[in-house]
Amino acid sequence: MDDAIDNFIFHLRAERNLAKNSVQAYSRDLASFAECVQDKAPSEIAPDDITAFMAQQLDEGISSRSLARKLSAIRGLFKFLRVSGDIKRDPTKLVDSPRYGKRIPEVLTLDEVESLLAAPDRSVPEGLRDHAMLETLYATGLRVSELVNLQQRELDTRAGIVRVVGKGGKQRIVPVGQMALEALDSYVSTARGTLLASSGGPGSTPYLFVTRRGGPMTRQNFWKRLMGYVEKCEIEKDVSPHKLRHSFATHLLERGADLRILQTMLGHADIGTTQIYTHVAQARLKQLHVDFHPRA
Repeated sequence: MDDAIDNFIFHLRAERNLAKNSVQAYSRDLASFAECVQDKAPSEIAPDDITAFMAQQLDEGISSRSLARKLSAIRGLFKFLRVSGDIKRDPTKLVDSPRYGKRIPEVLTLDEVESLLAAPDRSVPEGLRDHAMLETLYATGLRVSELVNLQQRELDTRAGIVRVVGKGGKQRIVPVGQMALEALDSYVSTARGTLLASSGGPGSTPYLFVTRRGGPMTRQNFWKRLMGYVEKCEIEKDVSPHKLRHSFATHLLERGADLRILQTMLGHADIGTTQIYTHVAQARLKQLHVDFHPRA
């Protein structure tokens, strides 16, 4: 089983060109499955082995959504083995997926967003950088991995766009608003060079958002800094970089943005993924009606 998983992971990374985070998620999910079935070879796995694994996971408190993700990884593995001729039958064909309802993501209000964007101290280089990152994140709806991997050449300030390399190496063009462009200009023209002064200067790295160590900002470091700004603003919500992406999408839809255009900006392969934001917008409108209509 370990060899089969290794071959599948190599296929995901080298042939399907999946993002690093996706490959790591597949590896973790399949490792837990391999531990459950122990020494059984892939050809010996039966549907009962998979349902037993699912039951074990539920007993350990895993959510239905996480369990569905694990089952998707297992299905992918056995489909790969079936196509490559390593097994004659796919045991996942007789296993039902767990049912779960669509979870509507919580978003920030406009006031909360404004407060968060204003939180960094723009009198220091790190603050100018963080302000530019937050403005860009909210202006474009990028994933945090896409944000930290942005390179200078992918930002076109004259056209007001960024060229983003998303999941699976797919590229898309996303517009950047005027306020984010101004924040980016302030950061690039002053703070970026200062941050890289001891590491070879502005041309020493192609990455747009950098640290004093000379390398790109990491997801983990940005998350920690974001948490500091959330605490500073006293926002009583579970805020993450992804929540700014949710807020970007919801606020656009509330103001009449076309769903297909939003799908393109977010880099969703399936329109069904984008449609969750219509539910968010509807739920928020209903709550506004309850809060402010005199006969609600």
